Amino acid sequence: MAEAHQAVGFRPSLTSDAGEVELSAPMLQEIYLSGLRSWKRHLSRFWNDFLTGVFPASPLSWLFLFSAIQLAWFLQLDPSLGLMEKIKELLPDWGGQHHRLRGVLAAALFASCLWGALIFTLHVALRLLLSYHGWLLQPHGAMSSRTKTWLALVRIFSGRHPMLFSYQRSLPRQPVPSVQDTVRKYLESVRPVLSDEDFDWTAALAREFLRLQASLLQWYLQLKSWWASNYVSDWWEEFVYLRSRNSLMVNSNYYMMDFLYVTPTPVQAARAGNAVHALLLYRHRLNRQEILPTLLMGMRPLCSAQYEKIFNTTRIPGVHKDHIRHLRDSRHVAVFHRGRFFRVGTHSQSGLLSPRALEQQFQRILDDLSPACPHEEHLAALTAAPRDMWAQVRRSLKTQAQEALEAVEGAAFFVSLDSEPAGLTREDPAASLDAYAHALLAGRGHDRWFDKSFSLIVFSNGKLGLSVEHSWADCPISGHMWEFTLATERFQLGYSADGHCKGHPDPSLPQPQRLHWDLPDKIHLSISLALRGAKTLSGNIDCHVFPFSHFGKSFIKRCHLSSDSFIQMALQLAYFRDPQCLALFRLAVDKHQALLKAAMSGQGVDRHLFALYVVSQFLHLQSPFLDQVHSEQWQLATSQIPVQQIHLFDVHSYPDYVSSGGGFGPADDHGYGVSYIFMGDDVITFHISSKKSSTRTDSHRLGQHIEDALLDVAALFQEGQRLKRRGLAEEGSEHSRDSLHCHTRGSRAPTTATNF
Repeated sequence: MAEAHQAVGFRPSLTSDAGEVELSAPMLQEIYLSGLRSWKRHLSRFWNDFLTGVFPASPLSWLFLFSAIQLAWFLQLDPSLGLMEKIKELLPDWGGQHHRLRGVLAAALFASCLWGALIFTLHVALRLLLSYHGWLLQPHGAMSSRTKTWLALVRIFSGRHPMLFSYQRSLPRQPVPSVQDTVRKYLESVRPVLSDEDFDWTAALAREFLRLQASLLQWYLQLKSWWASNYVSDWWEEFVYLRSRNSLMVNSNYYMMDFLYVTPTPVQAARAGNAVHALLLYRHRLNRQEILPTLLMGMRPLCSAQYEKIFNTTRIPGVHKDHIRHLRDSRHVAVFHRGRFFRVGTHSQSGLLSPRALEQQFQRILDDLSPACPHEEHLAALTAAPRDMWAQVRRSLKTQAQEALEAVEGAAFFVSLDSEPAGLTREDPAASLDAYAHALLAGRGHDRWFDKSFSLIVFSNGKLGLSVEHSWADCPISGHMWEFTLATERFQLGYSADGHCKGHPDPSLPQPQRLHWDLPDKIHLSISLALRGAKTLSGNIDCHVFPFSHFGKSFIKRCHLSSDSFIQMALQLAYFRDPQCLALFRLAVDKHQALLKAAMSGQGVDRHLFALYVVSQFLHLQSPFLDQVHSEQWQLATSQIPVQQIHLFDVHSYPDYVSSGGGFGPADDHGYGVSYIFMGDDVITFHISSKKSSTRTDSHRLGQHIEDALLDVAALFQEGQRLKRRGLAEEGSEHSRDSLHCHTRGSRAPTTATNF
């Protein structure tokens, strides 16, 4: 294994006849400490799993129950109604002197059984309470007495100090919507974009589907919903992600950006050291379940299962289907720099390496001038190749270079030390942000290991970024980790005055291990083909990022509208440029909110139709309606990047330390991928992607339409008239429309000049 190359100071000494081994005290001590650390981790996981299983109760509640039973027994009361006497009869008879011990054991067993029954009752009660979705349908700011009662009961049964996975056993099953309601909602959603003739044809297919196939397919979904906690999630992961044979690059992965205005240090190795240390601190909190579960609107807990695969996870390619490989632990990261791969240990005997020690290791890699081996430089392009091709090549690679491959795939995550700078620049702010997004989404096609759950990208000027593989989790999970990382590495760990990590280097650490790949000749052609395809795909993607600073969340709230629905309607306007009026806009926002709440309560359309389609394929049952639904091309894919941990960032004291969000590739060759993030109260940053090969799309043109649409929508409101006039006045100013508005038009200047 590759880990064996990191062993130092191990010198076994044999006698001349090799009959006895000279025992080394330091070696025995290391074995002892290693075993101790392993057992501590196992005990910690067992204890956390135990606490999660008994939540919302706690071990103290068992002790209280046992003490109460003992007190009642002392007072010659029998709360068990004779059950403890029955238990005592079943226990072995150890003689008269142990009669009291039998009574204590009987009380302990009865207390445990009663405690378990109470825990089960709490789980069932909480699951029933969490199945109520009426609170979602109530107007903002209004709460009925029924919902107030429900909320009080949820807080009572939820317990105190929940851990990350505390609610998992109490979450209700994903409900299967009525197939009639799903079809009706689907027809409502497509009516505005279909001609009368096309809509009539689609409606006829829907009626035929409801009459012939719907009841049978729905029956199978109902059966699965009783057997599995979620009737759609495993199929969604398998058929949407793992069975896809397309390249992960652009088609599946997405990216997260660094602070927009500020780079805490220009020292590349230092930024990498702090970031890696912060990420591993997050993993430590994750292993101890110290991360709080996410609560929807502060009330309803969401499923935390996706957190399990953030670290130590790789998507392994298969000829027909990929699979997710997750390790319980990994104590190294894989690093890529100038075409070479390295293994960097993250722990020593005393635990996690300090940020300064990690910086030292990364600096050693940067100072290493050894060249890349033939074809090693472009090896990672295979992870951007079609999955069936990469699966076949990987079989040969695993045979010839198993240790190196295991070091990469078994790493906690992947780190890419890029040789080029990135981020916002004063000279060309708009183009620099677009290039930054493109570097994170695609890179050069051969400098990211796209199979890893995520890759940390550190540019030469200290700018950070994240490239995330999508199959293991959705964006809020990686976004939660990224918020913690940025806040911790800047505000908790910090940097010294000269830009290095705080602390002192550790000269005793071994050099990072250079990975060596024994690449057979037949792989060389595959690498060249993969590189050519990756460069073609990378060159075809058109990325555009722009912060919109005319107004933000605070203005939308003053209009008494949902901020997400406001943006979604503006995006539709930007794409279609339909006539608008205030009444219709409010109606559209209300409709979007209703659809959003229906999806949040498990009554959405697309997942249900998708599951019905999967069942029809298993049964070899032809449904023209489901075929029509499945074949539709979605030309505008949108997503909001949530800000989840606002307590980590004091945006009023540090206004420039705001995240610029992230983006993803278009879902259709002739479509757009649009994501957005609310940066504080006054800025919204948009990330737009499309294919250059399409004659119907242009990311910059859509960006301009989005800005115009936002100002047009704002002008519908009295307060927005001023914003509209200001926007029109600025069109004729010396600042071009293509410039970065938050810098050329805003009054706030960055406080740190690393990028300028």
